[in-house]
Amino acid sequence: MPLYKPQELFAFLNSLGIRPKKGLSQNFLIDGNILQKIISAAEVSQEDVILEIGPGPGALTECLLEQGCRVIAVEKDLQLGQALERLQTPLNTLSIYCEDILQFPLEQVLPAYLKAGQKAKVIANLPYQLTTSILARLAPLNHLFSSITVMVQEEVARRFTGSPGSREYGSFTVFLNFFSDPVFSFKVSRKCFFPIPNVDSAVMTLRLKKPPADIDQEQFFTLTRKAFEQRRKMLKSTLRELYDPAFVSEELIKLGLSPLARPEELSVENFIELFKSLQKV
Repeated sequence: MPLYKPQELFAFLNSLGIRPKKGLSQNFLIDGNILQKIISAAEVSQEDVILEIGPGPGALTECLLEQGCRVIAVEKDLQLGQALERLQTPLNTLSIYCEDILQFPLEQVLPAYLKAGQKAKVIANLPYQLTTSILARLAPLNHLFSSITVMVQEEVARRFTGSPGSREYGSFTVFLNFFSDPVFSFKVSRKCFFPIPNVDSAVMTLRLKKPPADIDQEQFFTLTRKAFEQRRKMLKSTLRELYDPAFVSEELIKLGLSPLARPEELSVENFIELFKSLQKV
């Protein structure tokens, strides 16, 4: 049953006595074209292992199974999770876990589904209020995942894929660029969901990469967060609590950057170079 069609979705939810829960950000996709665009953005191919977060009624799940994928579905809503059993295939290529993705033991569970050298892909329609927390947990796992394709608020997608110098660019953009190459894929109208949310959405993809091995990540992200606390001020001022302003200016000049540079002007590569330079002394 194609649950991306409104009538079928309504009938399915009514049969289970389910009303979308606002607390779980349950806004279900009702546009089949968007489903296909998500699959295309994620570059899904047969025999891929897909971690699907928040599959809801299972419209995307069904499409992925039809593509020949192995799907590991993590759904917090117990009733919807149990209803996914109807999609099980003759080859048992659907595994369902009714758990919170932030508590789910990914690094213990996922390797059992992967062949030697294989990595999974993440596809998710993320709860708006948990977007940052979930991406912060998943982005560093490049040993498990090759890419993360997610539906989020349009404003958030533009911020997370922002370029240096843009008003969207911030500390979490730097975080994501440290672990991946983020790409804004396409906008999704709020009218493509039931219930209709208050904002438009967008799909973005993170192509994960191995981060620099010689960086103390905790200290590095302390620096980048501090840098963006007052994004319109110069770096030598925003980093005052960590380093002497004159020293920061000197190191910026050595790197070919302006001593008056603001945090939003530095790429992740610039931040890495600056961090290494500041740590040497």
